[in-house]
Amino acid sequence: MDPEFFPTGFKATATAAGIKKSGLDLGLLLSDRPATAAAVFTTNTFPAAPILVSRLNLSESGHKMRAVLVNSGNANACNGEEGLAVAQKCVSELATWLGCSPSEIFVSSTGVIGRPLSAERVCDAIPSLISGTSSAEQFSRAIMTTDTFPKVASSEVNGVRILGFAKGSGMIHPNMATMLSFVVTDAVIDYLELDRALRFAVDRSFNSITVDGDTSTNDVVAILANGASGISPKPEAFTAQLMDVCQKLAKTIARDGEGASKFVELVIEGAPSDDEARTIGRSVARSPLVKTAIYGSDPNWGRLVAAVGNSGVELVSNQIEIYIDDIPMIHGDLAAAQEKMKAKEMRIRIVLHSGSGRATVWTCDFTEGYIRINADYTT
Repeated sequence: MDPEFFPTGFKATATAAGIKKSGLDLGLLLSDRPATAAAVFTTNTFPAAPILVSRLNLSESGHKMRAVLVNSGNANACNGEEGLAVAQKCVSELATWLGCSPSEIFVSSTGVIGRPLSAERVCDAIPSLISGTSSAEQFSRAIMTTDTFPKVASSEVNGVRILGFAKGSGMIHPNMATMLSFVVTDAVIDYLELDRALRFAVDRSFNSITVDGDTSTNDVVAILANGASGISPKPEAFTAQLMDVCQKLAKTIARDGEGASKFVELVIEGAPSDDEARTIGRSVARSPLVKTAIYGSDPNWGRLVAAVGNSGVELVSNQIEIYIDDIPMIHGDLAAAQEKMKAKEMRIRIVLHSGSGRATVWTCDFTEGYIRINADYTT
């Protein structure tokens, strides 16, 4: 992908504001005109201050946004009224520089929970953000925490461009958005259709990955559509294009799971419904026993069967088939299955004979690296 691919009327900049010990840690997505905006937020009971502020801003602005301001290195979560005041101050400062209403600013944070965020460091860096040179890669790097590479995806269909960014490596689980993701497009589209398309795409992308079963206080997926292309795509076409970008981003997150050494595509077939297939897939994908078996290249298909049974989905048949790529695991050649499991990427297919439901979920293995990263995350 061309790293400088941008929908018309958008730019992305980044700077080092001193929130992290070193490196880029503050990013700005800016539209040259008010953009229609929709978002899906974390379902965590303790949402971070930026989540509360952005929810309110979306409502008060009539779902119109000029910019997204996001920092890494500090989640601004669990900081009470002080955290809210910091988020609001940063929003107001940026709005003043842009000459727009504070309600037209979407704010987001990621990093360590429970530590105060310096509003002064963010506000002092805003002028350089606004005047900075547009760079998709730098913006992507500015929002990274334990990520090992920047996550960017794009698409252009019939003149409509979509560009998406994501960050995420740990605290990843399908309980809404499971990380931060920001998407911009120059399509002409109204809020109701944009919101519908986003929720459909999120459910089949970010809600279909899991790394460790945890959902953060700061999770969000937001999309801005500024209409600068002058093109109104058909709803079905736009939804498919958006889902393609979101799935590309979701897969990069699963590949970059903290400490991960293997990427797994898990396909569930023959479930009672698509939704129940997705539920089963999530149950298998988040099982520590399954994920450690994948790490050890152990064709222990009993763990997969147990994880299906733990999903809570009632099946009409007790017949089950499991394949690693094209190798049957139940009563099959386990030595051949083990060889397949040594690959860095694999496909596990589970056939349930209980309906026509189908879903695909993406995950990774559990390694000692995950423990090392999270055992000393704040120290």
